[in-house]
Amino acid sequence: LKECASGHLTSKNRTILVLSRCGMSSVSSHLKQIHESLENCVTTEALKKCLSSRMEFGTAGLRAAMGPGTSCMNDLTIIQTTQGFCCYLEQSFGDLKERGVVIGYDARAHPPSGGGSKRFASLAAAVFISRGVPVHLFSDITPTPFVPFAVSHLGLCAGIMVTASHNPKQDNGYKVYWENGAQIVSPHDKGISKAIEENLKPWPESWNTEEASKSSLMKDPYEEIHTQYFKAIQTHCHHREINKSSEVKIVHTSVHGVGHAFVQSAFKAFDLHPPYAVEEQKDPDPEFPTVKYPNPEEGEGVLTLSFALADRVGASVVLANDPDADRLAMAEKQQNGQWRVFTGNELGALLGWWIFRCWKEQNSDAAAVKNLYMLSSTVSSKILRAIALKEGFHFEETLTGFKWMGNRAKDLLDQGKMVLFAFEEAIGYMCSPSVLDKDGVSAAAIAGEMVSYLATENISVSQQLTTIYEEYGYHLSKNSYFICHDQTVIRSLFDRLRNSGGQKNSYPTDCGAFSISTVRDLTTGYDSNQPDKKAVLPTSSSSQMITFTFSNGGVATMRTSGTEPKIKYYTELCAAPGNSDVTHLKKELDDLVDAIIENFFEPEKNKLQPKPE
Repeated sequence: LKECASGHLTSKNRTILVLSRCGMSSVSSHLKQIHESLENCVTTEALKKCLSSRMEFGTAGLRAAMGPGTSCMNDLTIIQTTQGFCCYLEQSFGDLKERGVVIGYDARAHPPSGGGSKRFASLAAAVFISRGVPVHLFSDITPTPFVPFAVSHLGLCAGIMVTASHNPKQDNGYKVYWENGAQIVSPHDKGISKAIEENLKPWPESWNTEEASKSSLMKDPYEEIHTQYFKAIQTHCHHREINKSSEVKIVHTSVHGVGHAFVQSAFKAFDLHPPYAVEEQKDPDPEFPTVKYPNPEEGEGVLTLSFALADRVGASVVLANDPDADRLAMAEKQQNGQWRVFTGNELGALLGWWIFRCWKEQNSDAAAVKNLYMLSSTVSSKILRAIALKEGFHFEETLTGFKWMGNRAKDLLDQGKMVLFAFEEAIGYMCSPSVLDKDGVSAAAIAGEMVSYLATENISVSQQLTTIYEEYGYHLSKNSYFICHDQTVIRSLFDRLRNSGGQKNSYPTDCGAFSISTVRDLTTGYDSNQPDKKAVLPTSSSSQMITFTFSNGGVATMRTSGTEPKIKYYTELCAAPGNSDVTHLKKELDDLVDAIIENFFEPEKNKLQPKPE
């Protein structure tokens, strides 16, 4: 601050670096001084934006831009967050100092503010060590799934992963896991948030990363977790001989993230030939230079280099991870030479079918199927429900997000049940109960084995998907979103749906030409399909989410995003087995989506921006 006030700093970047390491009280007391000295570098409005609000800690932890102030991810806010989390863990676990925590990080960095995942992880470790808590800090970048795996494998109290997943390059995040190996759910988020507010002043040793690194409490779990993780996922390899002899060529991209080395190791664990790596994207690079958005969910734009490599080497399949390798996308070259990018729901159908098929091959006891479970989130395809009805296993729906599926899976496992698979439409797949979260590394190897097996039967992935739909019923989905930065508009849009025709607590009975049979509102807790009209799934008044079920078998969910200024919609048309007129079904779904946009979203009236192409 003295350096700022003296006017010696002329670089905006260095100014931001200094401010990012200042407490709010310190900045406030010097605000006038700083502004007078640095009016060409930092405006009053910029300071207000940085300091007028604090990031809100929720069940997803934190996610925000790296930079100065309490509204951003920086050294100070990481320390404050970790101090609160540490105090909450001290209240929750009497044996915290015996068991400890694990901390992992991705490759994100932000030179203008000096922030970065490794730096933030080191500071978080220093906070815990200053309180005598053992810390298992990975010595190098890891995929997100390694953290929940480590929590379970090492019997720890909690885990932290510093990552912003597929967000833009300036963002970072702080993701938290509980002792059960799953992401936290309420009321832990509220308890941690309260503890953060009570521990904003940095403790004396919280900054001392150098001393923490020398502490006997600091451990490096990298080698053990790396070995044990790949040993654990090998139990899901069922066709090793086919894998060894397979001539299928697969391309993989990590989209400048951490996934390359780990997916290579996963393929090796399955005795699959190593996938061809997209050279321009295989090494971690926080600038993400070859993509506009580092998110494989966006489809072809992110996969352009992968397709080019596949065409050069004669590969038929492309696999892609997001930057922290907890998600997986897949594409296949079609007979006409075009590439088909499978949706998250389509890949969920394929992996669900494959994993159940492998289980069935190894279990001759017909009664054992009654102990099996598969899960998906409420905005994901209902294809697993259709497979479960025919095959006899259990299917459960959870709220959106793997925090719900992970915790429910743990409950079922503790009851002696077997959870084979869980997925969400946003290309997230849990193929092994060893990781109670989405895991793009194990999913990549399992997908590789599935592709290799299908090739021995001379069946393409697209053909197998068609076979699944013909046997269990077509499930066609269409998901997208509108961008809206005005919370008033968002509230008004959803309130109009809850007060249809001007009548309070009255929902629409139709949408254009489509008749609505049931409505479930997980913001208010209303469900017209339940005898008492109360929703079975947990509700939250802090987010908007309404699901409409239509008489024609269509289902549509509208919800707000917890981390982005979006109103998302998820639609699916579920047809009965035998109804295989795909052209007609697609048109019916398109018409339904058009009606929802026109009647429920009213984009022109509400000035909503469509999803950018």
